[in-house]
Amino acid sequence: MTAEIIVHPDEPVLAAAVAGRLITALTDAQAIRGTASVVLTGGGIGTAALAAVTSNPARDAVDWSRVDFWWGDERFLPSGDPERNETGARMSLLEHIPADPARVHAMAATDGPDGDDVDAAAARYAAALPGGFDVLLLGIGPEGHVASLFPGRPELTDERPALAVRNSPKPPPTRISLTFGPIRSAREVWILASGESKADAIAAVASGADPNECPAAGAHGTARTLLLVDREAASKL
Repeated sequence: MTAEIIVHPDEPVLAAAVAGRLITALTDAQAIRGTASVVLTGGGIGTAALAAVTSNPARDAVDWSRVDFWWGDERFLPSGDPERNETGARMSLLEHIPADPARVHAMAATDGPDGDDVDAAAARYAAALPGGFDVLLLGIGPEGHVASLFPGRPELTDERPALAVRNSPKPPPTRISLTFGPIRSAREVWILASGESKADAIAAVASGADPNECPAAGAHGTARTLLLVDREAASKL
């Protein structure tokens, strides 16, 4: 599915726009089914977008107690570690809204039920995944990675819904990640990018690059795929 490209002037405007779009999408999903689901991402723009949801006056249009929160990937570190995507999401959004703890589906930490067994932790997450999501947010790396799916790696063709990633090209080396199967089950996939360092990757996605070389090019939703970027990230389009 061809991605739609929406360019915003700068990172603060991009974060605010993503927040408004997310509030609307979750509200619409709840109007149809009573519940909604979102897959969160970390990184600078991902965390900024969640903080912008917190500060958005329309945030209470969403019944947060009926939203399921999932993650696209996670650093396999102790609970509360500042490098964990969960930690950033809790500080920027989840601690500020009436989310139902039973609906916050964090990927396991090294002090979780599986201890330091990252394979067992990934399998536990895979078994809990639903059949699809309303919105799935993804950051993108300068080389085109999304979640913890990196160019040329075997995880790109693995059919398990979630798996352990070892020796990640980007530290920390041990992670848990969704694979393309559940990513592509989302109704809408939004790839967020801010800054000139992401310009080559965004251009590659927009041109339909090989997902083995630019994994972000293989991330698409069943109904809609959006590249939500700022002007610097769009500079090579």
